[in-house]
Amino acid sequence: MSTERLRALALEAQERYADAGTDEVLAWAAQQFGRRMAVACSMADAVLPHVVAEHVPGVDVLFLDTGYHFPETLQTRDRVADLLDVTIVDVRPRLSVAEQDAVHGKDLFARDPGACCRMRKVEPLREALAGYDAWVTGVRREEGPTRADTPLVTWDESFGLVKINPLAAWTFEELLAYSERELLPANPLLAQGYPSIGCLPCTRPVAPGEDPRAGRWAGFAKTECGLHPATATPATATAAATATIPTTPTPQTTEEAR
Repeated sequence: MSTERLRALALEAQERYADAGTDEVLAWAAQQFGRRMAVACSMADAVLPHVVAEHVPGVDVLFLDTGYHFPETLQTRDRVADLLDVTIVDVRPRLSVAEQDAVHGKDLFARDPGACCRMRKVEPLREALAGYDAWVTGVRREEGPTRADTPLVTWDESFGLVKINPLAAWTFEELLAYSERELLPANPLLAQGYPSIGCLPCTRPVAPGEDPRAGRWAGFAKTECGLHPATATPATATAAATATIPTTPTPQTTEEAR
């Protein structure tokens, strides 16, 4: 399908499905794209692959194997591959961690997390998505100010694809309830204070009252890896940020071996 046709399809669906439910959006996506649609999953849980596979059995699930993941995340990926009707595709950077250290210096993530994310996440995913017309993400509006206005369907200018966010309106509690009801594999770190799980060196537990993504790239003016540009309007972002400011001091947390 041409880029022009995909863009028009995305913009039309963004309006039509603005208030739709998860299954309605995915039924449309399955009809439009079928196996030309891929799921991107961080393996914090298996809800997204599960709901998509209900409509597209065997769907490709892209896992960004950065080389820096928690062991629990890799174990979750393996369990998802074993238990769900999906096809796991490990997407890896061109450079191994050792090769990146040799070229750019050790622990680039500690000096320039933006460059590290670009080389280990954004660029590999861009290459992997080249053969698809649409991609499905687990972005949810309540995750933070930059995601507050996430639409269910949109045009992703960066990747040149239709972007589908079927869980955008879900809360964290709804996500966990669905996972438990369907007996899905879940990353053990979710129960240990990690509502958002990224690479081990750049992720810490979140204190009560903090933004769910406050544990990502702590100490840096960075809240996104570059895969999901901010969707909140300035007013929405300001209001959401104000609402998540803790009213009592939060305990300091030492980042683990990061």
